[in-house]
Order: sequence, then C-alpha cells, then structure tokens
Amino acid sequence: MPPLTLPPDWPHRAWSRRIACAPHLWHVQEAGTGPSLLLLHGAGGATHSWRHLMPLLVEAGFHVIAPDLPGQGFTRLGARSRCGLDPMAEDLVSLCTDQGWEIDAIIGHSAGAALALRMAERLPSAPKAIVGINAALGDFDGVAGWIYPAAAKLLAATPFVAGIFSRLSGTRERVNSLLSSTGSEIEAEGKAQYLRLVQTSAHVDATLAMMAQWQLSGLLARLPEIRMPCLLIASAKDRAVPPEISAKAARRMPNAIYAEMPRYGHLVQEEDAGAVMALIAPFLAQHLTTAAR
Repeated sequence: MPPLTLPPDWPHRAWSRRIACAPHLWHVQEAGTGPSLLLLHGAGGATHSWRHLMPLLVEAGFHVIAPDLPGQGFTRLGARSRCGLDPMAEDLVSLCTDQGWEIDAIIGHSAGAALALRMAERLPSAPKAIVGINAALGDFDGVAGWIYPAAAKLLAATPFVAGIFSRLSGTRERVNSLLSSTGSEIEAEGKAQYLRLVQTSAHVDATLAMMAQWQLSGLLARLPEIRMPCLLIASAKDRAVPPEISAKAARRMPNAIYAEMPRYGHLVQEEDAGAVMALIAPFLAQHLTTAAR
C-alpha cells in the first residue's frame, strides 16, 4: 500500500490513516470514543471542511469518522465510474462494514447530506439519526457552481480538462473569490487548503466525475418514506444551496426538523462550528445513547 502523504499543515493529520477497501484507497480521519458519527463532506471538499467541528464532537464524547470521498482530497480513486450517488454510497457502506464501524448517526454537508440519506437506506443497521448541513437535495448545478463551471457535466468526459481547470482556477485570488461567492467568509488557513485542492488535478477530475454521474431523482422521490429522525440545517446567506431546498425537503420527510442560521453561508461549519454544534448536540442527545459501546 502506498504511504499516505499529507501536507504538514493539513488539519488533524495525526488522526489520518490510509485504508485499502476496494475499489478505492481511502484517506480517513478517526478520533474519539462513544457513539459513532460518520462525517461526509460535500463536492469539491475534503476532511478539512470538518476541521473545527470534529474536535467539538470528540470533546462531546463521540467516535468521529471522516473520510475523503472517492478521488477527492487524499482518497485515491479506484474506479472513475463509481462517483455517482449510488456507487459512492455503496462503497462507503463497504468501507464501514470492512472496518466494523456501526454508524449511529451521519452528518453530511451539501452533497454529503444526500449521500448520508442514501447510505441510511443501504447500511445493514440503519443509523439512528441524520444531520444535513446546507443539504444539496435539489439541482446539483447550484451545489458545485461556486467552484466548477456550469458546463462541468459535459467537460467531465474530457480527460485533460481537470488539469486545465486546475491551472486556470488554482490561483489564490480566484479561489478566494469562489469561496466568497458561497456567502461564507472563512479564515486564511481554510482558504489555503481549498487552494491546494483546486490545484490538484486528480481532485478536480474526481469532483467533475461526481457531478457528471450525480442523479438525485430516485432519492428525492423517496423522501416521504425516510422515517428516521433528520435535522436539516440551512444558512440564510447560502448562495450555493438556497435555504428553501432544505425547508422543502424537511416538509416532505415525516420526521425531519428544519433549522435556519441567519448569519452564515454555505460553509457554515467552517465559519462557526460552535453555532452548528449548538444545534446538533441536543438533536444527537435526543436520539443517541451517550453510553460508550
């Protein structure tokens, strides 16, 4: 197995490890003890998007697991055809089974929230609760439009496009502008981590493949059948996934709660993890046992 090489300033690199579970070579961060929470980042992100929330969850007594999605961040993509919703959910379930993780709850950001709901349908033992943060439960073009061009689904089929995009968009000024267009303002270290990702052609290629293969219609049609407790948190200033997307989904789900945060954008968990934790903690306390396994 090739060694895991992370930048020296990558958040929580001491929690990182490499896991070989076909078809991918995963990068996973894992820490803490207690009920197990799976954290799923959104399109174009990586484990760094949880850098502020993970320590709060660990301190609160949870076992936290945060993988990079296939081909994104530092997970090596094993099959480019497995970047859609169903294949990714299936591969994440295989990873959890392989590692013996019994997932008590899933927290997903943006497209990661759709993955969380799809995984809940496939896991051998369904999670007790789902949290979606600015959940991308609508038109995918709006989700990744802040970092990839509108024509990404067409461009994804062209092998050299990812490298070209990385060269054209992988500048500090361009990435800072793209991040600001989400409605969020994050710290300089976070911006530098996104810059590093955008400058990596393999990461860009995998995210383009995810966009090209994404299909939500089946999941959206089944929302009224998802009866597990769900908390959908939306940010009023989100320019990537409007709050109404989460509000509409919550109205269609029998056990969903909608909560809106007025002062933040799409990357709210990076802007103010404490405020997000204040919403998540009582919800998890209500639906999960706090006793260690």
